[in-house]
Amino acid sequence: MVTVLPAQGEIWWAEAEDKRRPVLIVTRSEAIPVLNRIIVAPITRTIRQIPTEILLGRAQGLDSDCVATFDNLQPIRRSYLTTWIGHLDSGQLGEICRALRAFADC
Repeated sequence: MVTVLPAQGEIWWAEAEDKRRPVLIVTRSEAIPVLNRIIVAPITRTIRQIPTEILLGRAQGLDSDCVATFDNLQPIRRSYLTTWIGHLDSGQLGEICRALRAFADC
C-alpha cells in the first residue's frame, strides 16, 4: 500500500487481482490526496507510434522502450499503487495534455 502520495507524471507499479503492471499517473496532483481512485495510463511495450501514446524508457526508470497508452485510460484505487518507478521529465509533462487532446479528439 502507498504511504507516499503519487503525483501526476509519476510512474508506479500497480497491483490488483494478481496482475502487476506499470502505470503513468494522469490525475492532477492537487486532486490525488482527496480521491480514492485516480486515472492512470497503462504502460505497454507495444509501440504503435500514434498520438495517444507517450514514449517512455530508461530515462523514466523503465527497463526498455515502451509507451503510456491513453486509449486505455482507467480509474484504479490509489491503494493499488505499490512501488514508485520513475517520472516524466519536466519537459515531458506537457505530453500528458497532448495525449489527452488526441484521446478526446479535441
